[in-house]
Amino acid sequence: MKPFVRYGEYYDLLYQDKDYERECDFIEEVFRSYSRKPVRSVLDIGCGTGGHAIPLAMRGYEVMGIDASEVVIEAAKQKVQLTQADLCLHVMDMRSLRLDRKFDACICMFAVMDYLITNDDIRLALANIKNHLEKGSVFTFDCWNGLAVLRMLPSVTVKTMVRDDRKVTRIAQPELDALHHLCHVKYHLIITNAEAVIDEVDEQHTVRYLFPQEIAHYLEDADFELLKMCPFGDLHGTVDEHVWNISIVARRKG
Repeated sequence: MKPFVRYGEYYDLLYQDKDYERECDFIEEVFRSYSRKPVRSVLDIGCGTGGHAIPLAMRGYEVMGIDASEVVIEAAKQKVQLTQADLCLHVMDMRSLRLDRKFDACICMFAVMDYLITNDDIRLALANIKNHLEKGSVFTFDCWNGLAVLRMLPSVTVKTMVRDDRKVTRIAQPELDALHHLCHVKYHLIITNAEAVIDEVDEQHTVRYLFPQEIAHYLEDADFELLKMCPFGDLHGTVDEHVWNISIVARRKG
């Protein structure tokens, strides 16, 4: 089963604690600090339910959001209608992305790149991203830091979120495949109202963690210049084996 099918139905409920506005502040800081040209158009790959795309559109950017999951794109379209944000949304896979235009910037937020689990997946995606960026345009993404994953090791986690009369409890059971730099995460969701369990979801997500030198190699190979590697959302921090989520800033050469 593809990820973010049934899981995607509860995406916004599960991640309602995520501070998208602050993350968009970080994205704009990246644009100001590293783009060689004013950023007006943004390609949001793996846009999910529009958590970053909608605020960026409301801030005046021309945004196109794509995601491989029909479920989350449909949810994003409903949110766009409510906010009246001006942006385009499409169901597309980053490995086969074909748009007849280029953008001033590209973002892949919330571990989107980790879902590229083979070397060829990464190469295809980066080649497509490069082909949709103007020369000198900035590309930022975040991912699991392999140094931290192997030092700290994934463990079972339980997260509970409540909205109105619904509560969702997510149990995440990870299984590490260190040889292939993968983590298979089995998610079990239990959704309840005030009276009973109303739904249960089981879905497995396989994600790849990346090491700093590996990231540098893939970017160089795809004709990107690596500009910054930092703790997620913190351009002034330092990456080491204790930082699980890292942000990367690159720029298309030329």
